[in-house]
Amino acid sequence: MRSTRSGKWIFVLTLTWAVASCATLPDVSNVEAPAKPAPAVASANGMLQTRQASALLAKRWARATPDMKALALLEEAATGVPLIAGNKVSLLFDGPATMREMMAAAQAAKSSINLETYIFDQDPVGIEFADLLIEKRRQGVIVNVLYDSVGTFGTPQAFFDRMRAAGISLVAFNPVNPTAPKAKFWEINNRDHRKLMVVDGKVAFTGGINISNTYANSSFFGSRRNPNKQDGRKVGWRDTHIKIEGPAVAALQYAFVDMWVRQEVGELPEAPYFPALAPAGDKVVRVLATAPEKDSEIYKSLVLAIQESKKSVHITSAYFVPDKQIVDALSAAARRGVNVRLVLPGVTDHGLVMHAGRAFYDELLANGVKIFHLQVAVLHAKTAVIDGTWSTIGSANIDRRSFIHNYELNVIVLDPAFGQEMETAFNEDLRDSKPVSRSEWSRRPWADRIKEWAARLTEYWI
Repeated sequence: MRSTRSGKWIFVLTLTWAVASCATLPDVSNVEAPAKPAPAVASANGMLQTRQASALLAKRWARATPDMKALALLEEAATGVPLIAGNKVSLLFDGPATMREMMAAAQAAKSSINLETYIFDQDPVGIEFADLLIEKRRQGVIVNVLYDSVGTFGTPQAFFDRMRAAGISLVAFNPVNPTAPKAKFWEINNRDHRKLMVVDGKVAFTGGINISNTYANSSFFGSRRNPNKQDGRKVGWRDTHIKIEGPAVAALQYAFVDMWVRQEVGELPEAPYFPALAPAGDKVVRVLATAPEKDSEIYKSLVLAIQESKKSVHITSAYFVPDKQIVDALSAAARRGVNVRLVLPGVTDHGLVMHAGRAFYDELLANGVKIFHLQVAVLHAKTAVIDGTWSTIGSANIDRRSFIHNYELNVIVLDPAFGQEMETAFNEDLRDSKPVSRSEWSRRPWADRIKEWAARLTEYWI
């Protein structure tokens, strides 16, 4: 969550370090698909042979349009990450549903719980979650918690000390104090923005939801509310998470272990973190865990999917500050007849980011991109569904901070049935959103234009 508390704090500090060199996003226009009959596919029994992969994907994508194999090959070339077959993926629409599922999974844990979060608040939800983790540790379950130092800047240290005293292993990612003993790799810009929980190495949760009471209020998803009640302090929050079972859980577990090891705080306590995983469903996914030193894999996958779109591009984005390549891809798609719709915040917890994103509206609207402002909730989801088949859910916002500086985690699901679930969720958000017309936008106050201009100057750092 890009909360007001931590968001303003990190913005001020980031500007202090603005003298550092500005990284750039990769050019995706020259990515070429490898000349082979099928993308690489991992299964519960290891990598599939090309013939097996071709047969499996042909069956799964028989009703998919456009050619999903071509997009999958491009994406593999851009990210270097294989597809993983045999998964069950459950879409969780909001905070209350997600918290119920996560707590139920943690309650059923037998061997280990690995939790990675940007925010872990000391509030009713955070305390309930911490109490559950403490109880599971008392029962003999290994519990490891990795939390970001900036995201938890307002959380009292005593809250974490209580869990540590109960035997839970905790690590504060990249401590904000550069003189701290564990701040060897101190970088104020590089934050752990991932949200991940893996239970017993068999079930995983990831998406945009932090451990916070912020999400405990109803997101109003699927309900009728008065759109005139837009006080961001009173309405709920709209976010999305997923629950995954099957072979892909191992990739998510590895992402957690890798982040823990990066902090050089010692080995994880012994536990069977990587049990044998049988197929749990029929979903084909790609797990993208990005880091500042890597090559913006989440960004490249999104741009490629937009560039290859044939029918529809439906994006829900909490913090939308696109670079030129994304603006150009969205505009080109709309001009060639693709139905490009963006659900963006009508209520926000971060005005600077909102105004920076709105600085791109003129160009997008002029090219036929349709923009909608969600009215009844503070939007925090980071999802997209393209051509009803390619979906992404995760922690990455559409901005340079997520694509260049943060550690992020997104899961791509290549499946028409799951894509239909994503379309249903998107249409529910549209129902409670207000369209932004080009004529109306051209008449916006000059004060707003000045805010957009000023905010756009800072877009690299926000």
